[in-house]
Amino acid sequence: MTTGQPWVEKYRPRNVNEVAHQDEVVQTLKRSLETANLPHLLFYGPPGTGKTSTALAIARQLYGPELMKTRVMELNASDERGISVVRNKVKAFASGAVGQPVPGYPCPPYKLLILDEADSMTQDAQNALRRTMEAYSKVTRFCFICNYVSRIIEPLASRCAKFRFRPLHREVMSDRLHFICAKEGVVLQDEALGLLAQVAGGDLRKAVTTLQSAVRLGGVQVDRQSILDVSGQVPPEVIQQLLEACQSSSYARVQQQVTDIIAEGYPAQQVLLQLQAAVVPGAPGVAPSSVPMSDKQRAGVCELLAESDKELIDGADEFLQLLNIAGSVQQLLVSS
Repeated sequence: MTTGQPWVEKYRPRNVNEVAHQDEVVQTLKRSLETANLPHLLFYGPPGTGKTSTALAIARQLYGPELMKTRVMELNASDERGISVVRNKVKAFASGAVGQPVPGYPCPPYKLLILDEADSMTQDAQNALRRTMEAYSKVTRFCFICNYVSRIIEPLASRCAKFRFRPLHREVMSDRLHFICAKEGVVLQDEALGLLAQVAGGDLRKAVTTLQSAVRLGGVQVDRQSILDVSGQVPPEVIQQLLEACQSSSYARVQQQVTDIIAEGYPAQQVLLQLQAAVVPGAPGVAPSSVPMSDKQRAGVCELLAESDKELIDGADEFLQLLNIAGSVQQLLVSS
């Protein structure tokens, strides 16, 4: 087992066929790659679902590892994303000559410009791209990658073939994690796998990173506690005990639970997040709370959580906010 290289890079898909779960996207792109006639692309969806990996896999299949250095440019949010970059760097790359092909790869007569996290680009920069895309479409294809497609201006979006990347289901994530564990000689317990899927929430990159961190912390035998230690996740039983205390009529019990949570160092916002997942039925990967609630009570709890989350963002004290939430939830459950 080696832990020197990040596993998210080591096991990143090398071609489109290896992309997990996104079947419709893969089938469509495979047909485009067979003809080497690629449209402008727009990949959108939650983090860790394979958008950037797919774009890089396309580039690798079209040009090969050597030609990628000259035919592919990748810009992400770490670069300046204003209008000056579009007018200078992007335009210079898009207008440049294509160059000679490499034997063994399709090497179509165009380059590929990958704009990662394109939803962070300014409106002026996006507007400046419209003319660049039109003027140089014969020699350059654009691939936009974003989390929120609504932040891409319509004139850009309408020029692209759109592909939605969905959060990964637990079964898909389990298959990939078991594959990595087999390659690295890691023993992942079923209970730890379930918690890892819950922590990741459909984000395979987060799941792989958390798994590697757990291996570095506790060795190749990965159990539930190792995942809890590296993920910052509050143990589900702690959330359950807090809800049970809120169901009781004892305020002293509620106060003691909140004091214990803060003493353990659990972040208040994480507690609120997991409280919401326990209260709202059907949250992916999360067991619903055993504390009975009506729909009206659930709605009331969610409203309280939203208000408290805003207060925490504004810098409120974590202990007081959790105590306020717990007391308000208790009042809601006992009085109803």
